[in-house]
Amino acid sequence: MVQLSKTGSDPDGCKPVGPPRYGITVFEPATGNWNRVDPVPKYPDGLPLFCQITSSEGKLILMGGWDPTTYDPVRDVFVYEFTTQRWRQGKQMPETRSFFAAGEFDGRVIVAGGHDENKNALRTAWAYDVSKDEWIELTGMSQERDECQGMVIGSEFWVVSGYRTDNQGGFEGSAEVLDLGSGQWRLVEEAWKASQCPRSCVGVGKEKKLFSWAECDAAVRVGACAVPMGDWTFVSGSAYQGGPQGFFLVDGQTGKFKSIDVPVEFSGFIQSGCCVDI
Repeated sequence: MVQLSKTGSDPDGCKPVGPPRYGITVFEPATGNWNRVDPVPKYPDGLPLFCQITSSEGKLILMGGWDPTTYDPVRDVFVYEFTTQRWRQGKQMPETRSFFAAGEFDGRVIVAGGHDENKNALRTAWAYDVSKDEWIELTGMSQERDECQGMVIGSEFWVVSGYRTDNQGGFEGSAEVLDLGSGQWRLVEEAWKASQCPRSCVGVGKEKKLFSWAECDAAVRVGACAVPMGDWTFVSGSAYQGGPQGFFLVDGQTGKFKSIDVPVEFSGFIQSGCCVDI
């Protein structure tokens, strides 16, 4: 998970100072253990802000974001090998894009949408082959989608909501779905609640019906982040703006939220996450 780390404090020790710092946190549901992954060598003081994280064949893939010092968008790709506990740098993203959709299928990370360095929303899509370290351009979506959410459902890559350049913050109720076999997109109307940001909080119910985890429990109504893990889903968030983070495992059969005890050093806001099978 991409998690906010503690920052420095002012002389009174009350208010955090300096830019936010994010790192990779690992939670093992079987043991309840929490750990941190070593920093990316290129960014020892914190990950690129708003970077995307996915997993493929037991590896962690980190893409894009903003330089944590200059706030300039970056095209970096990094792959973390859990077996060696080391990072390696991959081939850069072909285009500068921020706040894009990402998901993994069969050794490839699919990216689509987001916006470029001039904050123009994008409709383009690419696939990154992790083992070959190469990018392949895919057919573009029918429309621009900035701040969209990506997820793989079966053999389909879903790009949920997002907004166009000329409608900043006007989140669409539609989604675009890429058939990963044929490479063709289709539009799904009324897939999402219009005007609602989908980032990190989209869940999948029966018959592929999408829902927002932020609406499932008052404890995570603000800043909800969900990570599917088979029969369970890890969900974090706050009850109110600026409130403490709550951490839960949700039973896929009953929908019940089970609170998780979290060490203080791992209690920061979680921006995004993914499940890694090792």
